Amino acid sequence: MSTLTLNVNGRDHTVTVSSGDMPLLWVLRDLIGLTGTKYGCGIEICGACTVLVGGQPEKSCEFDVTSAVGKPIVTIEGLSPDRSHPAQKAWIANQVPQCGFCQSGMLMSVAGAMKAGHRGSEIASEVNNLCVCGTYQRIKQAVSTL
Repeated sequence: MSTLTLNVNGRDHTVTVSSGDMPLLWVLRDLIGLTGTKYGCGIEICGACTVLVGGQPEKSCEFDVTSAVGKPIVTIEGLSPDRSHPAQKAWIANQVPQCGFCQSGMLMSVAGAMKAGHRGSEIASEVNNLCVCGTYQRIKQAVSTL
């Protein structure tokens, strides 16, 4: 058993994990109770589990929780409390989600690209998350406004 302190969405959370290689996704969902980050494929391909760790997009389904200690973690719940982040505004304006399952990870990938200073087509070329519903045209339109 290991006790770790993680800074998630600006708040410290002390968690006890049974193994040091527990994926960050399960700590966020099961121990901290933040369920906006989704489990999709479990092998870092779909991106539904994307969060920002130290400002960088990371796929949390395979990201070792101990690697997140000492780095700020931002989940979809912490992106903005009132949907005022530019990516969220663009998603709403362009009616991007269909089922919505992948959207939290998609938004976090876009937010990470924006944080790195990328805009428009640069963001589109960096974000490789999968959307089973196929809303890529609306995603592309939303990203083009950023």
